[in-house]
Amino acid sequence: MVVCAYLFPGQGAQFVGMGKELYEHSKDARAIFEKADRLLGFKLTALCFEGPLQTLTLTQNSQPAIFVTSAAALAALTHTSKNPYQPQATCGLSLGEYTALYASGVLSFEEALRAVAARGRFMEEASKKTPGTLAVLFGLNLQTVKELCERTRTEVANLNCPDQIVVSGRVSDIERVMTLSKEAGAKRVTRLEVSGPFHSRFMKEAGEALEKVLQDLPLKPPKVPFVSNVTAHFEEDPSQIRKGLVRQVSETVLWEESMRFLIGKGIRQFVEIGPGKVLTGLLRKIDPTVACSHVETLEETKLLYL
Repeated sequence: MVVCAYLFPGQGAQFVGMGKELYEHSKDARAIFEKADRLLGFKLTALCFEGPLQTLTLTQNSQPAIFVTSAAALAALTHTSKNPYQPQATCGLSLGEYTALYASGVLSFEEALRAVAARGRFMEEASKKTPGTLAVLFGLNLQTVKELCERTRTEVANLNCPDQIVVSGRVSDIERVMTLSKEAGAKRVTRLEVSGPFHSRFMKEAGEALEKVLQDLPLKPPKVPFVSNVTAHFEEDPSQIRKGLVRQVSETVLWEESMRFLIGKGIRQFVEIGPGKVLTGLLRKIDPTVACSHVETLEETKLLYL
């Protein structure tokens, strides 16, 4: 068995057609999608497979869609005697924390989906009150970005990897910080395909509403060690995990620090499970000496066995 950490993507990884190959060729993945359709009361599968992208990208849709697709990929990987990996830790980027908690046994699939669906609704509602977005700034140090954020009333949303910082805020403020970043010497600036000012003060209300939902869920201690976005360390106490999930909605995601923590614990193999390869790309910039595999299709699952 290969010791590794399982990584799960967050919002922004969605694309039309995600999970379709898994649904068509893996009975375990298909069961996950069909269960999600029943629990949600609408055809999430159709939205994932057929779109349209504009509808799929809405926060209330993209969050359960990414979670379910990632859970389906996890099922295709783990529900077989050929799975070569033994996870020693789980970690997810923002929304991906819920898939990590599901993989660690903290939440059942039903409980995690309930939380994710609620999270998506609350964040969508907050976004309608304060229209906003995220932008990635490349090639600027953290101090410079913080100074730009103070000038534009934006906030640091994600510390992804060296030279890549995500900022959050109202649309007009994000446009301004993008312009100022270019003037400050940024190599590149990119606006993300998200519909709100996530991981900022504008999500406080969403976090408060989410807390009420999480209080009703019986979180269990992790069977596989879980790394929190807001502490970048292992969290074992369900009450602390719950607090972290609430904080995470409006605070900075410490992704680079989380990956360095795992590498410091001796993990040299990572497996990104779910749509897209964003986390694989980030990990290569954080430490190019570690290995990272990707599981999004049944074919990729089979390649892991070779």
